[in-house]
Amino acid sequence: MSPYITDPSAWQESWDRQQEAFMPDRDHRLTAMLDAVDAVLDGRPPRLLDLAGGTGTITLRALARFPGAEVTLVDLDPALLAIAGASLADRATIVTADLGTPDWRSALPHREYDAVLTATALHWLPADRLGQLYAELRDVLRPGGILVNADHMPDDTLPELTKRLTDRARDRRNARYAAGSVLSWSDWWARAAADPELAPLVAQRQAIYPSGHSPDFNPPASWHLAALTAAGFGEVGTVWRGGPDAAVAAVR
Repeated sequence: MSPYITDPSAWQESWDRQQEAFMPDRDHRLTAMLDAVDAVLDGRPPRLLDLAGGTGTITLRALARFPGAEVTLVDLDPALLAIAGASLADRATIVTADLGTPDWRSALPHREYDAVLTATALHWLPADRLGQLYAELRDVLRPGGILVNADHMPDDTLPELTKRLTDRARDRRNARYAAGSVLSWSDWWARAAADPELAPLVAQRQAIYPSGHSPDFNPPASWHLAALTAAGFGEVGTVWRGGPDAAVAAVR
């Protein structure tokens, strides 16, 4: 049973606002991801894997887009999983697993999925592990199934423009934080740590990630496309780009 949270929808909304401040085009990328899934379906409700799904943002949008979809959300963060579990109730299967180890797949309720979706999460894996994970994800997809990963993936042919776009976005973000219009990442976690219901889970999170959980591996999109090809996918490419961010897709 998920830990009790009085108003999970408020925490979900708060998380979404914080994330949207960091990525103003967040909804655009999520829509592009779901469009890619829609393109490979055969008319039946899909079986989806929301990888490193956090509070369930992608799952909630997928359920709205594809009524009857069967969704598995995987993450390791106990605080975010608690919000997801309370928000989603019985509409999705919530799984706790560590993507840093190959045996994470043993926790899945199904052997095969139509699509795997992940956003702004896998950058915390080192290069060798991410390459291995891509191969593991190919194996959990049905033939013709799709993986879409959206993250910070600069265009290596536009290094100076990418730097300018990144600096511009950072300055705009910091101005909004200073004005108090939105919460920063650190402020959101401070609020969660001060909440009586979430505080024990935030403490568990800090024990799991004592120094933060990110080597912040953000290679260009070309690296991801090469890694996906090496993992054995039949088609790989970019389905969305917004400044220094992109969504890459791979079809088994």
